[in-house]
Amino acid sequence: MNLKNIINRFNRAKILVIGDLILDEYIRGTVERISPEAPVPVLWANKREYLPGGTANVANNIRSLGGKVTLLGVAGDDANSRILFSELKKQNIDTRTIFIEKNRHTTVKTRILAGHQQVVRVDWEHTHDIPGQINARILKFIEKNIDSFDAIIIEDYGKGVINVALLGKLIAFARGHKKIITVDPKEDNFRYYRGVTSITPNRKELENAVRNLKIQDTANRFKINTDKLFTDKSVDQAAQEILEYLNLDSILVTLGEHGVKLLEKNGRLTYIPTQAQEVFDVSGAGDTVISTFTLALCAGASKCEAAHIANFAAGIVVGKLGTAVCDIKELLGRIK
Repeated sequence: MNLKNIINRFNRAKILVIGDLILDEYIRGTVERISPEAPVPVLWANKREYLPGGTANVANNIRSLGGKVTLLGVAGDDANSRILFSELKKQNIDTRTIFIEKNRHTTVKTRILAGHQQVVRVDWEHTHDIPGQINARILKFIEKNIDSFDAIIIEDYGKGVINVALLGKLIAFARGHKKIITVDPKEDNFRYYRGVTSITPNRKELENAVRNLKIQDTANRFKINTDKLFTDKSVDQAAQEILEYLNLDSILVTLGEHGVKLLEKNGRLTYIPTQAQEVFDVSGAGDTVISTFTLALCAGASKCEAAHIANFAAGIVVGKLGTAVCDIKELLGRIK
């Protein structure tokens, strides 16, 4: 299938994105001296910017690429949630399906930058599992609206929205309705993703997950030697063992500035080198990969075609600073 034809069908896709919401704050300025109070630089701040991050960035990627998106998550009852909601509304993303938990901080990641150099990052967050009553409200919404979606993206940043109690019921219900399910995984939760369509770990997440699972697996299904440093061959073996253990259709491993590797259930392994012309910032590239990969699957692409398109999109966003997205015009232009 022609990749451009697939991309031009993105506007038919209807995707539910569920997971941990993050507000990304950027404080920019210049450094000209060291503080007399401590051996640290003094930043002369001249710009503050807020962007939707985490699961909100995935939704923003889908919207930017023409897909229809519903964002499902949890925020705190605080000033930062109001900033996040304001930023989402600027992107025409509905906030009515974001639930409020009063005893939770809205997750904020503040990056302080001198020019292009990040000086420090400050995180405000809670990571406890969301209460059972919010789990129930989320599941009730999904059960009522499942026929409105072609796919579900699960964004697990380990902040408590994606929890064991929710995952089991969510995956079983979505599979029962034959929906595409893709997961941006957290390494501690790999064993709970069994039966989804595809997961998109980065190399480090894959390595750590297979080490954890090998320790936990009493059936000794993991043959890989995790005592040694992982080579490219080890990554391939780890992907194969994870795919079989979780009964996935495919696993798409993101390799940062080196591109992606796709392993499919039929054993086909495809390495796709990066399409980035310049690499400024890889933060958020994983969000772009899972967004574009899932959109392409909804548009009728094969797993391999979807991986190629996702790799093109990631190559665009790593050439931008901060939490970034690409649009249809940029994606078609890069493929051309």
